Amino acid sequence: AEILGIKCYDRDLITLAAEKSGLSEEALHHADEKAASSLLYTLVMSSNMYHSNVDRFNVPINDKLFCVQSEIIRDIAQSESCVIVGRCADYVLSEHTKLVKVFLYADFEERVKRICAEHSIPEAEARDKIVKTDKRRANYYNYYTSRKWGKVDNYDLALATDKIGIDAAARFIADYAKIAYPD
Repeated sequence: AEILGIKCYDRDLITLAAEKSGLSEEALHHADEKAASSLLYTLVMSSNMYHSNVDRFNVPINDKLFCVQSEIIRDIAQSESCVIVGRCADYVLSEHTKLVKVFLYADFEERVKRICAEHSIPEAEARDKIVKTDKRRANYYNYYTSRKWGKVDNYDLALATDKIGIDAAARFIADYAKIAYPD
């Protein structure tokens, strides 16, 4: 985002969702990127997933958050070029004409080293954190998209950050976006 001179949306989507929905920001942070497991909701909302009137249904907060964030993501993408981190944005924006879908990954051991360094935590804690985070992300993505998280077919680019580094990955993504959408 910085290289392209555009905004990046990540956790600030929670604040926007709280403002739009009137739900507690703290509760939304707790529900962020966690799939609900409401079969009834899935049946009732299958054709209404992206409508803004989800409050008329008694649905889990996770599902409300997904619907509100999806609406916000679509609104933002309509009004500006941006980077959106996670939140099934590749799926939510699948009908958007100018979209670069990216999946970043790295070797598990390299991820452990990075998490240990970034968070000053022991190796065992980093391993546990990575496994739990990956499981949570996969469950969230798989639940809301009916796709498989990390499957290369879902993305335009899949980059191994342990091979090229974060900065080179950012430059590569920015270059790709400039080439794919030159205007």
